[in-house]
Amino acid sequence: MWPYIIRRLLWGIPILLGVTFAVFLGLHVMKGSPGAAFMGKAATVEQLEKFDKDHGFDKSYPGQYLDYLKEVVTGDFGRSWKTDREVSEMISEGAGKSDSLTLPALFLTSLLAICLALFASYFRGKGLDRTIMVLAVLGMSVSFLVYIVVLQYLLAFLLPIFQIHGYEPGLGERWQVLMLPFLIQVIVGVGYDTRFYRSVFVEEIGKDHVTTAYAKGASKQRVMFIHVLKNALIPIITRVMISIPFLVTGSLLLEQFFGIPGIGSMMLAALDTDDFPVIKALSVLISMLFIVSTILNEVFYAIVDPRVRLK
Repeated sequence: MWPYIIRRLLWGIPILLGVTFAVFLGLHVMKGSPGAAFMGKAATVEQLEKFDKDHGFDKSYPGQYLDYLKEVVTGDFGRSWKTDREVSEMISEGAGKSDSLTLPALFLTSLLAICLALFASYFRGKGLDRTIMVLAVLGMSVSFLVYIVVLQYLLAFLLPIFQIHGYEPGLGERWQVLMLPFLIQVIVGVGYDTRFYRSVFVEEIGKDHVTTAYAKGASKQRVMFIHVLKNALIPIITRVMISIPFLVTGSLLLEQFFGIPGIGSMMLAALDTDDFPVIKALSVLISMLFIVSTILNEVFYAIVDPRVRLK
């Protein structure tokens, strides 16, 4: 397994190089002068020249790209132009704040969706199945923005149950602000995942091994929770693994509307202010997360299904 993982990581290097090259072209070449983009039209020629010299933009494009690759290898992207803080420190803090919202939401969403999908497929065609599917469609049909505005008005303004601002580092104060965005993320996520998992379970029910299990006298409960659920793990794993990169980046809308200083808010602020060091660092981070999540996905395939061989 380890030779396969190492080989797949090496195959990820060209992908990462492609991402860094595309980001470099977008920021350094197509946008023109980085100093002018950040400092605006009011900057003087002397200020722009000093800015370019201080940040290495007076070098040729190949030299600037090599500097970017050096930052990727060392993990040192310098200091943010906007906040003058170390970029690595900002990302570390922001990732923890985003994960405090997205990790519990992913766990609860996956658990609820799998349970609801099992019940829906167990009672497929009946009233419970239709009710669960109607609720799932309603949950996924309404946008994040509508949930945010309506629930903030109902549960934070009319009924002051939740807080919607004032994020604090402490666990108690933090969860008072995180509860409502956590609820919104679960509601929307459960709708999408329940429909997907139900279709997976229904397809699995129609396969030969399930028919054989029934023919041998296995109960419906055993068939659903042993044969169907176990053999449906691969699409479940895929669904969860593709969510990993977004755990760190967080939810852009939720972080903005609830004042959560996570990676999502940091990304929007960096794009808005042309904070190149933060943009470059986040681009590399997201790319690496996609590569790692893809590898983990294939490794888990081999763990849950003996027929899968890692070569």
